[in-house]
Amino acid sequence: MQSGQPDGGVYEWYQRGLQLLSAGHPDAAATLLERAAGAEPGSRSVLEALARAQYDAGRYRAAIDSFARIIDANPTDDYAQFGLGLAASRAGDLELAAEHLALAVAMRPDLTHYAQALRGVRARRDLAQELP
Repeated sequence: MQSGQPDGGVYEWYQRGLQLLSAGHPDAAATLLERAAGAEPGSRSVLEALARAQYDAGRYRAAIDSFARIIDANPTDDYAQFGLGLAASRAGDLELAAEHLALAVAMRPDLTHYAQALRGVRARRDLAQELP
């Protein structure tokens, strides 16, 4: 590593980030994948891996931003809509979560886990609105 740069290029950083994520080290994965995303800001694969690492590390606002970058490039990306919805739910923004989970469900009604997540968020939102 020279001048704070990890060894290799973007592909190696991406692969190593995925390995770290799989091994249960989301903070380390996010750090490396942030570097990769900076070098290849248009790479959907890198952005998705980064968003997943941020989510797993509990960095929900950062994950929202990363999933939003994917959606900006491709609004019909159901997985990014789902991921943004889950991250928003964990961040406590139930309106944003419901909006994006509903979009994911509309795009992929065959995926039951999308619908389950949407029902859960709507129930939490409705309960929160009923409380004084």
